[in-house]
Amino acid sequence: MQKVYSVIYVIFFIVTSTIYFIIALLVWLFTVLFDKRLVALNRITQIWGLTYIKAVPSWSIKFINRDKADKKKTYVIVSNHQSNIDIMAGSGLFFHFKWISKAEVLKIPFIGWTMRLNRYITFKRGDTKSIKKMMEKCEKAISENNSILMFPEGTRSKTGTLRDFKTGAFILAKKMKVPILPVVINGTRKALPKDSIEFGTRCKISVEVLDEIPYKNFADKDLDTIAKEVRAIIQKKIIQEVSSV
Repeated sequence: MQKVYSVIYVIFFIVTSTIYFIIALLVWLFTVLFDKRLVALNRITQIWGLTYIKAVPSWSIKFINRDKADKKKTYVIVSNHQSNIDIMAGSGLFFHFKWISKAEVLKIPFIGWTMRLNRYITFKRGDTKSIKKMMEKCEKAISENNSILMFPEGTRSKTGTLRDFKTGAFILAKKMKVPILPVVINGTRKALPKDSIEFGTRCKISVEVLDEIPYKNFADKDLDTIAKEVRAIIQKKIIQEVSSV
């Protein structure tokens, strides 16, 4: 039954992606000249992403402390990564940010095209020049008051166990002198496990915004220490949420 539902979902995904892309393109055309940060386009894209969570009857999603993300501030947002639908779940925060993705995602029709319109930032894994260029684009985006969302584990966790955090996000936060905003996502690994396209498993998804970490709190710390401390904060909430969701 899950396979049948997965086929239906894929058809729904293709049809709605076509419709949403047309809407996104129109929004871009009418706002790009005066909306330099592409806030309106980003909001449409976030609604688009959240649609694919809401469309699955066996999934539920809740947002915890969404108001802790101050819309007047620019952050480096860091989150754990368990599934391909993490960014869809995070979209429901309705907070303006550019997210970092593998360059391969740009090849997906409609999705990849919309990412280009939004000026989301991509990189080729293992390519030093691509990663350097990605960091430069992140710096530029932050200087233009766009928050950046990164998954410091670098890849999805198959088991849900939090991987060690890479330091890229924390290099950005220190260099640009902006606060770090930890976000914890739970339930998505069960909803759509890594290397799987089967939908329908009943699960509860939660997205929780934690207290921001002001720049002054980590300005004098080395990158490895910052990475370990932020990882510990997120790890603690994953344990608590997994036991209660």
